[in-house]
Amino acid sequence: MERLRTESGQSAEYEELLAADPDALAASLTRAGLPLWARELAAYRLGLAGDRRAFESLVLLLNHRDPPRCEAAARALAVLGDPRTARAAAALATNDLRTAYALHPVRLLAALRAPESAPALIRTLSRLLSPHDPYWRVALACVEGLGALADPRAREVLARAQSHPRLAVAATEALRRLAPADRDPKEPAGPERVDRDPREPA
Repeated sequence: MERLRTESGQSAEYEELLAADPDALAASLTRAGLPLWARELAAYRLGLAGDRRAFESLVLLLNHRDPPRCEAAARALAVLGDPRTARAAAALATNDLRTAYALHPVRLLAALRAPESAPALIRTLSRLLSPHDPYWRVALACVEGLGALADPRAREVLARAQSHPRLAVAATEALRRLAPADRDPKEPAGPERVDRDPREPA
């Protein structure tokens, strides 16, 4: 990661972490005074390797004020496959005090397609529909995510989003993608037809 190499000042510690095995990376995460770039590098590498010892560090980075750190953490968490990820991302996305940093948690929820995803995106979007809300990019990510999830529970909030000047086009497209209101998008379209032998008694 060139960004982290630059932050490290091209130090020897960067090269050591880049070559370290999973146990060494996990041990570094518990070390006091570890620079932020080093913590991110260790957690990112562990996450991509599917090592759940990275989970706590990646969740902290997912809600960092620096967008590139959030994006990298979201990418690693999506690969990690820890069952706690969706719940953690939902908590970050719906935290009213952290809306400024909710963009990547929202996108991660959409990518995970977890049971927590649609309810969290609906809740977050519903409080960001003022035309003058400064976090319209987070709202747009919610709209796009709900369209990708195609959950009919989002119909009402997406209909409201159509009146938002920056969300209208995406909300209309998302509504087109929704499953019928009376059907769960995970359910098949209808019962499988089974032909009955006409010789059998009715």
